[in-house]
Amino acid sequence: MGKRSIVPFGPQHPVLPEPIHLDLEIEDERVIRAIPNIGFIHRGLEGLVEKKDWSTMVYVVERTCGICSFGHGMGYCEAVEHQMGVDIPVRAKYIRTILMEMSRMQSHFLWLGLLADGFGFEALFYQAWRIRERILDLLEMITGGRVIFSINKVGGVMKDITPEMQKTVLDEMNNIERELKEIEGTFLGDYTVQNRLKGQGVLTKEQALGLGCVGPFARASGIATDYRTLGYAAYSDLDFEPITSNQGDSWARCYVRLHEIYQSIDLIRQAFSKMPAETDLEVAVKGNPTGEYLMRIEQPRGEAIYYVKGSGKRNLDRFRLRTPTFANLAGLCETLKDAEYSDVGLLCITIDPCISCTER
Repeated sequence: MGKRSIVPFGPQHPVLPEPIHLDLEIEDERVIRAIPNIGFIHRGLEGLVEKKDWSTMVYVVERTCGICSFGHGMGYCEAVEHQMGVDIPVRAKYIRTILMEMSRMQSHFLWLGLLADGFGFEALFYQAWRIRERILDLLEMITGGRVIFSINKVGGVMKDITPEMQKTVLDEMNNIERELKEIEGTFLGDYTVQNRLKGQGVLTKEQALGLGCVGPFARASGIATDYRTLGYAAYSDLDFEPITSNQGDSWARCYVRLHEIYQSIDLIRQAFSKMPAETDLEVAVKGNPTGEYLMRIEQPRGEAIYYVKGSGKRNLDRFRLRTPTFANLAGLCETLKDAEYSDVGLLCITIDPCISCTER
């Protein structure tokens, strides 16, 4: 047995997009064990329910994370709406669904760019982020924001999607789909890329289940769990199946996320074709939340849980948020076992970490 040493990795590192610290037990450039350490950006967002009433708390929740902001706002609103027995207009459900899928697309394109940067393919990084910018332009056109959208409210949505906006979105989806096909071959078929991804960080289906992994990280290990199938928002009216892979390595995680972009494009097309032409976007909400409710949605990174508890006051008694990165940290540590030290940064990227969400 070679000499073992403890190497600190992060929270600041050229490859890491997020401030996570790992204590790596190394033996001859090979990782024996990884111990994660978080807590560098804790903000106490959940405690703000004591100061912000339930209607304005949505603006706090959606600031949990910039990349996932729309989903956080939607998840919180859906939780409070179920808690209060509020049924929002059907058109509002479709608008939420469309914007959620656009948010998923920009998140996955961001991840593809970070992955390309992680294995040193700068041109591919720029191409992925160039396409992502056009999705942000669409979100800005509809909501007025590129990071924080503030379009969700308890009872519906604040802004509509006009026929002109719909045409622009659908035309852009055709362009994005064509350009995604052009870079797909490089991400999935290039020899050098495959050499960095194939067989790296393998997580079996049994390991993923035992460690409670979620999202594309779990689906890449053959777990066909996608919480959009619960039918919240307008997903019950749309046709889709979870995208999975049985290989469980870094290449499979790239495959799942890349094909989920195609799936999001299809879901946006379906939603526009089925969205009713009604004019109502919200309903009046009276009273204050009473009781408790737990809402689960499928964020780009996986399952997110929103728990709300109220006792008839303007302020909720409790708000609790569990994000997918927190669930996937144990799986990350498993994939790092027996990995080369030079692959640690890339393997961290493959779970698509969001420490801002994790620490709240």
